[in-house]
Amino acid sequence: MTLWLAIPLALLLLVIVLLLVILTSYIHFHFRLCRLGTDDRIELDIKAVFGLVKFHYELPALVFQGMEKGIKVKLEESGIAPVRTDKDEDEQIDKELVTVWLRNIRKALKATYGLKKWLASTLSHLQITKFDWSTDFSLGDAAGTATAVGALWGMKWTLAGWISSLVRLKKAPKLFVAPVFRDDLCFSTEAVIVGKLSMGFTLFAGLVLLRRISKVEGGLRRWKELLIRKSPSPREEE
Repeated sequence: MTLWLAIPLALLLLVIVLLLVILTSYIHFHFRLCRLGTDDRIELDIKAVFGLVKFHYELPALVFQGMEKGIKVKLEESGIAPVRTDKDEDEQIDKELVTVWLRNIRKALKATYGLKKWLASTLSHLQITKFDWSTDFSLGDAAGTATAVGALWGMKWTLAGWISSLVRLKKAPKLFVAPVFRDDLCFSTEAVIVGKLSMGFTLFAGLVLLRRISKVEGGLRRWKELLIRKSPSPREEE
């Protein structure tokens, strides 16, 4: 075999090996929700391609400003990717924004053939390797606090059962409820969820979603409008 033929074949083999390695890798995520007193924090870390692609999202503040104004959130985003991101965004989650979200969800359902089925199939391949959730609280009354413990336990296990029906729980969840017997109200909670999704299946699911969208007349156009539209008015016509 001549050199001019061996080099392209070697490069092609290297590309194939790299593609196989990437496709057999996983997208890892680490979600943490923490509330201690009046301090709230939500964090999400995503890593892919053996850590070459990283994203970190953080909500350091959730401020409830009443029923009319809703909740003010600040999103901090950073990461290492083909294009590095490092930005902060402030947003007001109110009735108007929720209305827009619900409208967009309905539009996505109409623009995709079997979107619910696709979502359920995709989530069934999501592997949860850690699910810890601890809560300490006091209602300011010992009897009321003791009674509420059972209700909170039931709510947590019901939620854990619902999650297990959607995704693959690789380990049993660790749920804790600790009553604090004191004369004033207090509440603190921390939830940590760690999981992964196959890169190969993620790409496959993306192709399936694209195929389902293309089955609907005008589906691609509708999705493009949803993705590029940043702040549509809730009074915008369907």
